[in-house]
Amino acid sequence: MVRRPEVAILSTGDELVEAGQPKPTAKIYDANAYSVAALVSRYGGVPRLLGIARDTVGDLTAKIHEGLDADMLVTSAGVSRGDYDVVKEVLAREGEVDFWTVAMKPGKPLAFGCFRKDDRRVPHIGLPGNPVSSMVTFELFGRPALMKMMGKTDWRRPLVRAIAEERIVSRNDPRRYYARCIVRERDGRYYASLTGPQSSGMLTSMVYANALTVIPAEVDEVQPGEEIDVIMLDWSRGEEWGTST
Repeated sequence: MVRRPEVAILSTGDELVEAGQPKPTAKIYDANAYSVAALVSRYGGVPRLLGIARDTVGDLTAKIHEGLDADMLVTSAGVSRGDYDVVKEVLAREGEVDFWTVAMKPGKPLAFGCFRKDDRRVPHIGLPGNPVSSMVTFELFGRPALMKMMGKTDWRRPLVRAIAEERIVSRNDPRRYYARCIVRERDGRYYASLTGPQSSGMLTSMVYANALTVIPAEVDEVQPGEEIDVIMLDWSRGEEWGTST
């Protein structure tokens, strides 16, 4: 029997406000903690919310140490180039950082490394601050880590070929593009349509999706009728959008 891993989740940034609290105009609600916690629960982990760390070395360091008795630490925001936040400084000083960025869209700023707690090594994933980027990167990096911690060997998502039902543009960005889409089956073939606007701040693009496109970095755009690879997130969701049986 395998124990469910505990995942400590920490949001960072002076601009954040806890859900349910009054929100000044210049602030934003912390959505990432709850979306990541929901994903952790869905994939078999036990989420533990650490709250919000402010942009000071002292506060961030203290919050990180609160989470080091967990099996994994997940932070969000503060890992992109040019950030005002002190996350990178603290992570580099308190732990081991293996890499900072990944050639993917959404989600280029992504940190991975480890912290030491007594004789333990606690893996750390630093997610981007944008809500969709945070969810997509956790799906592609956090979920496999959780699956392997639970001894799973069949953790890979199904990858299928689908026909694009609309034009998909990656805006000449030299990164692999994971657009959020709805995949339906008709007459024995799969068809993919986007979930609407693909801004990395548009949470509905992820909420409505049952798949992610996998468009290579060298492909600038996909025309309707072309075949693409898609990673299936949820086979059942397509039925809500009119999948034929």
